[in-house]
Amino acid sequence: MQPVQPVQPVRPEAPVRPAPAAPAAPAVSGAPAVRKGAAPRKPAPGGEAPWDEPRRRTPGGASRDEIGWVKAHGGAGASSLAETLGGVDVGARWPEPARGEPRRVMLVGRTSARGLRAVSRALGALQDGKAPQGIDLLGVVLIADAPGRLPLNLLRRIRVVRSVTHVHRVPWIPAWRTGGQPKYLPRQLAALADLVGTGTDGERTVS
Repeated sequence: MQPVQPVQPVRPEAPVRPAPAAPAAPAVSGAPAVRKGAAPRKPAPGGEAPWDEPRRRTPGGASRDEIGWVKAHGGAGASSLAETLGGVDVGARWPEPARGEPRRVMLVGRTSARGLRAVSRALGALQDGKAPQGIDLLGVVLIADAPGRLPLNLLRRIRVVRSVTHVHRVPWIPAWRTGGQPKYLPRQLAALADLVGTGTDGERTVS
């Protein structure tokens, strides 16, 4: 009869510890809080302004009595007009006269198909009452998007805009493309300056 081997005691298994939870991402300073269940707001096509929801921002140095250049889309030329003729580049939104912003405004867009669509959207928002009270729209400034004559389909779109408000055409100015200023103001810009009250004496040399 073989001797009985002693039974080795069974060691209890170590308890399984849960993996530590990953630390929560730090909140970004200034980031807007996301409401649970809220659908994200889609940006306007091509980075254009949502004309039915004017931004609440006051341009620096704006005066209610100055002319406000409102750009219908990015690259419209509002900054170039403000630098050349004076006034305030309000941005891609309607200003708020109640907050001291310009009440007399000119809507600015390019003569491209995209530019004319953006101008139509902005005018539609204004006609639908989706703009602050007290705005006096003097007209639309359409700046040539390229040298030469416009195609017939773009001219037809301009006629539609002209049926709603005054339209002021500005020719192609090469200096604006490179961020400079024209040596001489074309007569269209001189007439526009007289209209908005910045004052020029016909074609003049830009200092």
